[in-house]
Amino acid sequence: MLGSSKSKRIDAKTTDTLIGGSTICEGKIMSEASLRIEGQMQGDIECAGDITIGENAVVHSNIQARDVIVAGKVKGNIQTKGKLIVTSSGVLVGNIDVRSFVIQEGGVFQGSSAMQLSAVGDKAGGSGGKVIDAKAHKQQKSEQQAVSGGN
Repeated sequence: MLGSSKSKRIDAKTTDTLIGGSTICEGKIMSEASLRIEGQMQGDIECAGDITIGENAVVHSNIQARDVIVAGKVKGNIQTKGKLIVTSSGVLVGNIDVRSFVIQEGGVFQGSSAMQLSAVGDKAGGSGGKVIDAKAHKQQKSEQQAVSGGN
């Protein structure tokens, strides 16, 4: 019941809200649990859980969430704490700021991307988020080997 005085713990892993295929929603959505959109949405979305944009969905929103899957059409910026997946049927027009980005063959992404440096540094063997020029690194390594006698 809306406005109930009893507090209910919300699990961010479960889908709490579904915007159906025949629904048009306008306005800002804030959710603690996951959200699935199959219809049309216009307005910003802030979600502590995951967001799934269905194949027939049309979304004009700036999105903040843990993980996002785009199988429909999205126009707006996306920011995730985790992974963004654009499926083979997905179209994303907007800028992204994510930890991990996957685009399947056939998927469309038009915009600019930024990845959080802490995620890059963690997976790159603890380089501390430094950007390494591969060509210069290779040359430096071969110079070091020449100085040390080829070992």
